[in-house]
Amino acid sequence: MGAFPPPPVNTIDWSNVGFKIREVNGHIESTYSKTTGTWSPLRFVADPFMRIHGMAPALNYGQQAYEGLKAFRKPGDGSITIFRPERNAVRLQHSAEVVSMPEVPVELFLQACRAAVALNAGFVPPHETGAALYIRPQLYGSSAQLGLDPPEEYTFCVFVIPTGVYHGTHPVKALILDDFDRTAPNGTGHAKVGGNYAPVLKWSGKAKQEGYGITLHLDSAKHEGIDEFSTSGFIGVLATPDNSDDVTIVVPDSKCVIESVTSDSVQHIARSWGWKVERRSIKYAELPSFSEVFAAGTAAALVPIRSITRNKKAETPSLPAGPRVSSTPTADVVTYMSDEQDEAGPICIKLLSHLKAIQLGKVQDEFGWRCDVREEDLKVQGASQDKHNGTATPKTVDQMD
Repeated sequence: MGAFPPPPVNTIDWSNVGFKIREVNGHIESTYSKTTGTWSPLRFVADPFMRIHGMAPALNYGQQAYEGLKAFRKPGDGSITIFRPERNAVRLQHSAEVVSMPEVPVELFLQACRAAVALNAGFVPPHETGAALYIRPQLYGSSAQLGLDPPEEYTFCVFVIPTGVYHGTHPVKALILDDFDRTAPNGTGHAKVGGNYAPVLKWSGKAKQEGYGITLHLDSAKHEGIDEFSTSGFIGVLATPDNSDDVTIVVPDSKCVIESVTSDSVQHIARSWGWKVERRSIKYAELPSFSEVFAAGTAAALVPIRSITRNKKAETPSLPAGPRVSSTPTADVVTYMSDEQDEAGPICIKLLSHLKAIQLGKVQDEFGWRCDVREEDLKVQGASQDKHNGTATPKTVDQMD
């Protein structure tokens, strides 16, 4: 067995990783028995497929939850770390409780993530690319169950895939969705479950055709407050142009959104610099007061928002006139940067640069967020000794395919 971690495989064009599906060595699984009340030992499965009964509540009733986090390769020795997995473990427990599933113990979650990364270590991108190995833990009711009752068995699994940057760092235009409510006021919006995401595909696809890169949701009850973007959390910036230290980061405190790990990380960083952080209700009418707005999420990191558009209806309130607001008979638009500006604002750039520096191991881990992946994490049932060398894909480079 060679040295751990192995270098990145030479079968991928690491300069153009993108966000497409790639075959890796395999994934990690564990099953829960309601009879025994225990989780099985972790096991490695050398393919990307799940065997599941057609009557499983995951397929019929949407009893499932998932997570998203990333592993990065550090400079120098190429060692690998996972970014803040404890936060994702706790969030998955919350989602499980919401949809009536057993909690995955935090330590089992951490072991599974480390094992999945270790056994696919060759697919962690080179440090200098800034790319990552995306980690997708999943939990679902997997045994047959005809009635609307908890099944006997649940499956917890962890998949990984190398990825680039979701949106890139270029500003995108946002569209407020008034014709579709992502979640009910007392519903499941605070849990990371698939039912919150699949219904928005139709609307985000339509928005994309109209030139918008991301969609934004207001509160479902009154359509007056900001909830979150369809793919990520909302962050607004209140800043004084002539005073770089007078910065306030504003984050919605809505009960209908998930606890974003990326947003929480940005808030910690901002406080460490002496900036103010406010978690509170954000009204739609407040949008023009922000100097910058960006979306925060694991896949996207921080995405600067160029503008936010809201199509007008008879009941839609008009925004007050101001330098950022432009109105037509059909829409109000709040603009944060002109079409000619092709990079993020100064606050977004500063926060993103420091966040990425922590994730990639370029600066001291002052918050204790990096979790090391070590050779002992390879020791999982079903894993052969050479699986960590990352040779699952054919010996071709992407650009030669």
